[in-house]
Amino acid sequence: MTRISWRELFPSKLSQIIFVTYILLFVNQGILVTASQKSDNKYDYNIVTVVLLTEVLKLVISSVLYCREHEPAQLIKEIAMNRKVLLLYFVPAFLYCLYNNLAFINLSSFDPTTYYLLMQLRVVVTGVLFQVIFSKFLSRKQWISLVILTAGCMLKQIPMSHAGSASAAYSIKSQSLDVSTSAILLFIQIFCSCFAGVYNEYLLKNQGSDVNIFVQNVFMYLDSIICNIILLMLNGTLFNAFQYDNLVKVMHYKVLLVMLNNATVGIVTSVFLKTLNSILKTFASALELVLTALLSWILFGIPVYLNTIIAICTVMYAIYLYSQNPVINTTQSKGEEKHDLEELLQIEEV
Repeated sequence: MTRISWRELFPSKLSQIIFVTYILLFVNQGILVTASQKSDNKYDYNIVTVVLLTEVLKLVISSVLYCREHEPAQLIKEIAMNRKVLLLYFVPAFLYCLYNNLAFINLSSFDPTTYYLLMQLRVVVTGVLFQVIFSKFLSRKQWISLVILTAGCMLKQIPMSHAGSASAAYSIKSQSLDVSTSAILLFIQIFCSCFAGVYNEYLLKNQGSDVNIFVQNVFMYLDSIICNIILLMLNGTLFNAFQYDNLVKVMHYKVLLVMLNNATVGIVTSVFLKTLNSILKTFASALELVLTALLSWILFGIPVYLNTIIAICTVMYAIYLYSQNPVINTTQSKGEEKHDLEELLQIEEV
């Protein structure tokens, strides 16, 4: 077994700061969304409006990053030249639109620890999709790790003696949603994330292979803004969402922190993947689960039961086992490796 060299994993103090910041931002998202809820686990603000404004913020950031090395006119030219790719990005943009809105809904039904544990099932779905669509066959160790991961997620939902705890029902918080409905919505969110990621790989290695990464992000966020506007229209809340009373609720400091944290995640993730490696990403995923459980207990009084501890340990081991032999292309050129990095930058949607 290859020994891990910590100096190689963290070549500088900056890399350590990036690692810690990356973890905190991901943990913060679930905590901040939960903190922005009312006492009945509902939202006082329009969640589609929040997602829309977050995408606008991401668009501004991506445009500024591109314009650091290019003229603004060049960005307009790039968009016009690659308008076909812009249209193709409507597919992942629509999927991420659903994903981001469902994140708010599911965090009103599940506590943050349960939510992040169950979201690890993305590894299972992605692994199966890669085998079916891209013929990247999984090894025996990978299949075993996926089975263990699934079992770990199931363990969280197995009731164990929660001695006299009034908050035991917090595992599924919302009383207005049935458990089966909540599970369906969570799985839809998982599939949206996985299918969007698979489509991104196809897009980045074909029609979008020669497009600047920041321009691709601009395409994604432009299309996502349009998708969220359409969603507001379908809900019949397009005009009401931007009335003064509703905007005041969106401008509450807790909601602003949710949007700012979400937008910052994308930037830090890109730096993380450029400067660090997949081993550290595995460690980060494991630490996120532990910190989420700890902070949820401290901030919201959500108890950490035996099944939660066992589930976290099981999922952590499964992720580590899977990461030892991740699903990758067997033959890649240097250009394709660059595209894989670009793909990762966009798959990390929150």
